Amino acid sequence: MFIYGILFITLALALLSLVLMLTATGKPFRYGWSRLLLALTLGLFVYLYGTWVYLTVHAKFAFGICLLLCLLSVFFRKKRGAAPRAWKRVLSLVWAGIFILLCTGYFTGTTGLRQQRIELAFPLKTGRYFVLQGGKGLPTNLFHFSLRGAIYAMDIVKLNDWGGRADKIFSRRLEDYEIFNDTIYAPCSGRVVRAYSDNPDNIPPNMDRGPQNTNQVLLETDSSYVFLAHMKKGSVVVHEGQWVQQGQALGCVGNSGFSSEPHLHIQAHAKTTPGSPWYMGEPLYISFNGKGYLLYEVIRPKRVEMVKK
Repeated sequence: MFIYGILFITLALALLSLVLMLTATGKPFRYGWSRLLLALTLGLFVYLYGTWVYLTVHAKFAFGICLLLCLLSVFFRKKRGAAPRAWKRVLSLVWAGIFILLCTGYFTGTTGLRQQRIELAFPLKTGRYFVLQGGKGLPTNLFHFSLRGAIYAMDIVKLNDWGGRADKIFSRRLEDYEIFNDTIYAPCSGRVVRAYSDNPDNIPPNMDRGPQNTNQVLLETDSSYVFLAHMKKGSVVVHEGQWVQQGQALGCVGNSGFSSEPHLHIQAHAKTTPGSPWYMGEPLYISFNGKGYLLYEVIRPKRVEMVKK
């Protein structure tokens, strides 16, 4: 199972960074600095990119505390050991450089500060939500990067009380996923270009029906298109050609189309060449209520009335 596999990799790399940190802090600094650098950069990489949500998001913070405690142990341990071989030091530095690049890319992505933004209201109202996929292009948004230019698309799930996105690490019951059947509200005012929800919801992890069979709502504004997908079968309550106000109910979160578990997919594109498909417009980086979110960040929507008067 893919989820078990990537969770195992996260935990294994986290354990490796702790072991490297403990061995590095037990050596004189002149001998252990390269391993210490490797432990720190690997630990930061796992902290940022680790799939902690499949267990609980709180595990991420527990790991961070453990890594910090291992680092602080440098002040209390007796130092012993010999100088590492040159090839080991070089290898540590090479891997540390790779992790530094990946950690830097987490915040900047491939587009840095150049991306055009769109300001939207968060389309879900209550609880805590989580960016399961997202970011500023590569390396964080790898899955979406090649999908019709959706380099800033986001997949959003909901967290339960203990910080997981479902009642189990993996479940075949749609109802076990916290976000399933959540009401989706219009993130902006606009005209409904597409609206349908006749496709069935997949039973996780099946997604054989593909991206052409997702229940969806596509909104058009004066300058952009906003696409919301993977909605629940029969839940869409708006119709094509209708004008909707920001905060108006659109439907419910489901698991239709190219989706392995319930989540909300959202992406936005600028209106460019008249007559061209909406997804060919320039991708827009999404800010919810004035704040942009990156991969694996928690979203806490403001509990305010979203409908504009």
